Amino acid sequence: MILLVGDGMGDSEITLARNYTVGAAGRLHLDRFPMTGTYTTYSVDKQGRPNYVTDSAASATAWATGHKTVNDRVSKTPDTNRGVPTILELAQRSGLATGSVTTAELTDATPAALTSHVTDRSCQGPADMERCPADTRAAGGPGSIAEQTVAHSVDVLLGGGRQRFEQTITEGPDHGATVLDRARQRGFQVVTDARALGAVRPGRPVLGLFAREELPVAWIGAPATAEGTAPQRCVANRKRLEDIPSLEELTRRAITLLEARARQKGPGKGFFLQVEGASIDKQNHDADPCGQIGETVAFDQAVKAAREYTARHPDTLVITTADHGHSSQIVPMAARPAGLSATLITDEGAPMKVSYGTHAGEEGQEHSGVQVRIAAQGPQAHRVLGTTDQTQLFTTLRTALNLR
Repeated sequence: MILLVGDGMGDSEITLARNYTVGAAGRLHLDRFPMTGTYTTYSVDKQGRPNYVTDSAASATAWATGHKTVNDRVSKTPDTNRGVPTILELAQRSGLATGSVTTAELTDATPAALTSHVTDRSCQGPADMERCPADTRAAGGPGSIAEQTVAHSVDVLLGGGRQRFEQTITEGPDHGATVLDRARQRGFQVVTDARALGAVRPGRPVLGLFAREELPVAWIGAPATAEGTAPQRCVANRKRLEDIPSLEELTRRAITLLEARARQKGPGKGFFLQVEGASIDKQNHDADPCGQIGETVAFDQAVKAAREYTARHPDTLVITTADHGHSSQIVPMAARPAGLSATLITDEGAPMKVSYGTHAGEEGQEHSGVQVRIAAQGPQAHRVLGTTDQTQLFTTLRTALNLR
């Protein structure tokens, strides 16, 4: 089972990437799934009433646990703040190999929902626990997201966020050690570049930390402005060094390692892998169309890798979706947007104006509450058809993996 999540990747974001790269009449790998539907993404308040615009923590909790929760909470109930078992935890209990890949920090909301239970998504490392007093080791809690992630001994963890794992544990039996020290004590093979990742072997868990924070984006360009930008072409980001693997490379390596690990676990054992293209969202918040499109294209290449695997292994379910919609819109060239805008020259040689107008403050653009695409191929793929809800994705994952 391979679940691919484009963070903030609504239909506008997909259309922008399609138009810019393969053309208006072209098709991305995202577009080639045989089963396509939509699902709703709302979160709830503590009384269970709808909050029509979710954040990534609540949305990831929905498919990770089958329960809706309040924004900023990670895999806990909305009312009692109680932890709820996640799909990764259930897979581990059944003896499956498990993995998580992201371009964000491994402690960010979407990957965190698989491996941790905290009151607030900001509680990423031992030094970040201000908003999670009940989750601290001193209060008898499980600790930060980083500590819980390491404690789960997930077979493959690949992404950014080295700064969180380098923090020192200040409470509990591991007092004085860093989270990274604890990971090595638990048998993790810790790698920080592409060459080391290529050298690891299955049998021991792998923790790949390829940046202090999130991984650098693939493309750069001028962000949107109130006056609009001059027509521009996006360019490759030279800061993305060769020793930082692409999302496609991370996905392919994770699949290889998990497939081998599943064989080691015994006959009939499979794997569960979640892959997140995180900076589609982050660049949307910054009203940066080149960064956003480049990350969507990078995510599309990871989708290609997953679909190639299921073509060779038809008993594998592959699902691609988003956690929520976002702010970018394609508008007429003659439009004068009330917010920020930028003009791109696509690979077809045509101009395309992108507008951002969901927030006027300096802290950046906001999510939108629209339904988003979900598409699939493989066993149980039909479950994504029609209009469903994020929580139903949990049931699809559990059914496909034959988990109780």
